[in-house]
Amino acid sequence: MRLAIITTHPIQYYAPVFKLLADKIDVKVFYTWGNEAQEKFDPGFGKTISWDIPLLDGYRYEWVKNTSPQPGSHHFKGIVNPGLIHQIKSWQADAVLVYGWAYDSHLKVMRHFKNKIPVYFRGDSTLLDAKPGAKQLLRAVFLRWVYGHVDHAFYVGRNNGAYFKKYGLKDKQLTFAPHAIDNDRFAAESGEEASKIRSDLGIKPGDTLILFAGKFEEKKSPYLLLNAFLTLDMPDTHLLFVGNGILEETLMTTAGKNNGVHFINFQNQSAMPAIYQACNLFCLPSQGPGETWGLAVNEAMAAGRPVLVSDKCGCAADLVRPASTGEIFEAGNIASLEKKLQVLVGDKDKLAILGRNAKVEITNWSFNKQADALLSIINHRHAN
Repeated sequence: MRLAIITTHPIQYYAPVFKLLADKIDVKVFYTWGNEAQEKFDPGFGKTISWDIPLLDGYRYEWVKNTSPQPGSHHFKGIVNPGLIHQIKSWQADAVLVYGWAYDSHLKVMRHFKNKIPVYFRGDSTLLDAKPGAKQLLRAVFLRWVYGHVDHAFYVGRNNGAYFKKYGLKDKQLTFAPHAIDNDRFAAESGEEASKIRSDLGIKPGDTLILFAGKFEEKKSPYLLLNAFLTLDMPDTHLLFVGNGILEETLMTTAGKNNGVHFINFQNQSAMPAIYQACNLFCLPSQGPGETWGLAVNEAMAAGRPVLVSDKCGCAADLVRPASTGEIFEAGNIASLEKKLQVLVGDKDKLAILGRNAKVEITNWSFNKQADALLSIINHRHAN
């Protein structure tokens, strides 16, 4: 059994799954962004990112020449690979697994191999941003055509599953393969590093720290969180922004000389477990469009921290159980966010309980479970 995996570039949320698959079947990953894809400029962070954990170990891969004049994963014509189909054929793949269709070459692969070999698909789109109207009707027709090229799709959670069904895939064509992160790495005790982070920021051991980690961009709504925080009348509560992005200057200007608001530049993967463990509550206030999941929520939960997320985050329906693992507020509604913050921050003992619950909950969302779900379908179909 030879499975060709088509994806843009090495990602810390996918590479471990490829390695697990390669332990069971013959896998080759075709990276379509090009042969320098490990270090790329990220427009969201506004800087070049190179992850500091190994992403190419344990499985076979090929770089595919990308001829796009504007290479990147942020637009359809950013991934153009004239030689991709030939490379897949030359390797004599028995099936293809495509990550994301919204690239020139990925869609061409799906169209070419339909009815020749099984075409598997993984994406995490949702209906959370869908608006009624003529444009949406045209989009629905187009997406039904796109997914008509898919034999079987692996959905990451409930919102994603509903999306696939709306655009034509049947229950028998869908298998749950949970969105996951390296739970063990984020759960590993980083108490000493976490204490130093707090100490360096002047945060006392008994103080409460709220964390936002990610891109400082409109989609993520960090500005909403900052404004909600500034209304809190809790002197022993702090807010930490970790990351960079287009809203950085605005956030810093608004925070002014408020001693309770702190900023740390983008931190690489190896530093993030301690960052999460330094906080008491993680908040992802995204308004979208396009917050299809929010894997930082998985990371915070694995680190044993409760989460406060907006209802525009794809993960909310699956990971956030109110009064158990965290809370959900109405996206863009500062009053809703303020209310939830007041309730959570006002009870430190409850925060600790929610964090323990979150850590237990996220163990069900693992790389192993994702790989097993993929293998169960791929192996069954190949055997038949």
